[in-house]
Amino acid sequence: MRDLARATLLALAASGSAGTARATPENFVIDPVHTHVHWEIKHFGTSTSRGRFDAVSGSLTLDREARSGSASISIATGSISTGFAPFDGVLRGRYLLATTEYPTAYFVAQRFEFQGDALASVTGVLTLRDTSQSLTLRALRFACRIDTEPVAHEVCGGDFETVFARSAFGITHSLPFVSDRVRVLIQIEAARP
Repeated sequence: MRDLARATLLALAASGSAGTARATPENFVIDPVHTHVHWEIKHFGTSTSRGRFDAVSGSLTLDREARSGSASISIATGSISTGFAPFDGVLRGRYLLATTEYPTAYFVAQRFEFQGDALASVTGVLTLRDTSQSLTLRALRFACRIDTEPVAHEVCGGDFETVFARSAFGITHSLPFVSDRVRVLIQIEAARP
């Protein structure tokens, strides 16, 4: 198993929504056009470096009546983008993401916490560079809607955030000059097929 994707984004959508209660689990597929994993890290104590992963895929299952669900998300580590190609090459290199050896990161989640009817957090396991760690995503917002184009279908999504230490995944290059703490912001949408 590999890096950063499975535990980050699908678990978020898999958590349940403040929609109409349904008696059976429902399956959703992540919309890659409206799903991105953004990150930021302090750079030499002065500025903040930012970027995102553009290739995210996966699925989730929601059982709104039971307030439960599951999620499986994959992120292509080579899809990292900062807007500056030479820096992207450094991030893909063997001292950081090592995208040739570890082309995919995963986030898998099955624990969803609610405050009343609102989704509060999603907890799962993030696997990055063949190292797995527990990770909790805080829900900033989460909701569902009905889209009518091209045919009527339900879409659920939201925004989530988390923080983790990159050293926990063996990424220690440039410590302590570049922060160990990585903040991750996730936007996710998933649709019922």
